[in-house]
Amino acid sequence: MSESCNGNCASCSSNCASKEKPQDLRIPCGPFSNVKKVIGVVSGKGGVGKSLVTSMLASAMQARGNSCAVLDADVTGPSIPKSFGITEKAKADESGLLPAESKTGIKIMSVNLLLETEDSPVVWRGPVISGVIQQFWKDVAWGDVDYMFVDMPPGTGDVSLTVFQNLPVDGIVIVTTPQDLVTMIVKKAYNMAKLMNIPILGIVENMSYAVCPDCGKKINIFGESKIDAVAAELGVPVLARIPMDPKNASLVDKGAIELCDDEYVKDAVEEIAKMK
Repeated sequence: MSESCNGNCASCSSNCASKEKPQDLRIPCGPFSNVKKVIGVVSGKGGVGKSLVTSMLASAMQARGNSCAVLDADVTGPSIPKSFGITEKAKADESGLLPAESKTGIKIMSVNLLLETEDSPVVWRGPVISGVIQQFWKDVAWGDVDYMFVDMPPGTGDVSLTVFQNLPVDGIVIVTTPQDLVTMIVKKAYNMAKLMNIPILGIVENMSYAVCPDCGKKINIFGESKIDAVAAELGVPVLARIPMDPKNASLVDKGAIELCDDEYVKDAVEEIAKMK
């Protein structure tokens, strides 16, 4: 190890002995938690619908008889509680901080459950936000969870690095939209996951198309999708194509995302269920 080593082997070009056996930075969950699988939902940019996809995946998995949880890692822009209609504040007991539960029993922890009001801004620097994510993992009494979905913030910054290094992430789902930026968006998330040795489960294309209410024809609002070509180039599957459906937006506004048609994410859920 050189004198200038900062301990981050992922960004180092040196071939020292320490790099051959990189340090395991994963943090164990608390004594009152038993989380079997952790799936990150990521994207290279914002506004593509990661929170919607996270909510739909958790709801679909829960409906199939699994015990699911959502860790809202988008600390500065949390929207998961709103999607599930959760308005009460988080509680705690001798076992630690307790997650809120949705109508179907999905366990949820978000910074919005700790703020005085849901519209209070989170004006924190990166290290503080990363510390919150670590606390959500190790200090929350999650109980028995089959699948935990982590709703990540956009981009490849501090929080993404914290989640990938400190949580035992079993795989990620990349969310994108059918625009010209799709190649860049997907590859940013793909390359970071590869750098951190995180498996890529596949890609979900949100806002893929709209359906004419009169004739039922699919309309490509953003033009022809390029997702198949990108997925083929990267060697990952396309897990779902979610349309621009006003019903989805309405369910989110009502806090009833669990009523969403899970046929949209059926293939994604089946792929996640194959994880060993």
